[in-house]
Amino acid sequence: MTGTRGGERVLVLPRSVAIPRPWRGLLEDHALLAATIDAIPTHGRFEPRDAMEEDPSFKQVIPYLVLRDGPRWFLMRRTRAGADARLHDRWSIGIGGHLNPGDGDLGNGDLAGGLRREWSEELVAAFVPDFRPVGLLNDDETGVGSVHLGIVYVADAQGRPVAIRETDKLTGAFASTADVADVVDGMESWSELVFAALSGATGVAVP
Repeated sequence: MTGTRGGERVLVLPRSVAIPRPWRGLLEDHALLAATIDAIPTHGRFEPRDAMEEDPSFKQVIPYLVLRDGPRWFLMRRTRAGADARLHDRWSIGIGGHLNPGDGDLGNGDLAGGLRREWSEELVAAFVPDFRPVGLLNDDETGVGSVHLGIVYVADAQGRPVAIRETDKLTGAFASTADVADVVDGMESWSELVFAALSGATGVAVP
C-alpha cells in the first residue's frame, strides 16, 4: 500500500453489504466472493481515506495478492519508514492496496486494474502474472482489519525474478513454507490468517 493518504479517495462498501455474516480469516466461498464483487457497481463508492480509517460502518476494499513461486512464498517485512505505524516491522505475504478512482473498470466490478497498479508500484518484475481470486479476507479483531475487506488473489511467478521497488519501506524475497512459518508470530494479522488457510498450517487460530 504505497502513497500518502492526504486527500486520497478509496473504494468502500457498507459493512452490511461487505460482511453479510460474521467471519474471521480467509473465506473461500466463491458464491459470496462473486456476490461481493457484483455489489461494487451498486453499493460501492469512493470516500476520503482518512475518514474511512475511523469508520467501521464501511469496509475499504483491498485486492490482496499472495505471490508464489511453486511451493515458495514471496515474504516481505515492513520497515519503520512506512506511513502506517501499526504495520512497522511486521511480516507479510500480501501485496495490495486501496482502490482509487481511475483504477480500471470498477463500475463493472473489475478489480484487476487496481491490482496491476499495486504490482507495478510495489514490485520490480518484467512480467504481470495471472491473478486468480480465491476468497474474501476479514478480521474485525484489529483496528486495521475492522475497516478493511480483502479480496484475496493468488499468482505464480513461475521462476521469474521479483524484487521490492521501495526498498526503504520493505524487504522481500521468496521463502519456503517452513521459513514463513518461523515468522508467523510477527506477521500482520491478514497474512497470518491467509497463510494458515492456504498452507494448512497448524497452531494458527482461525475461528
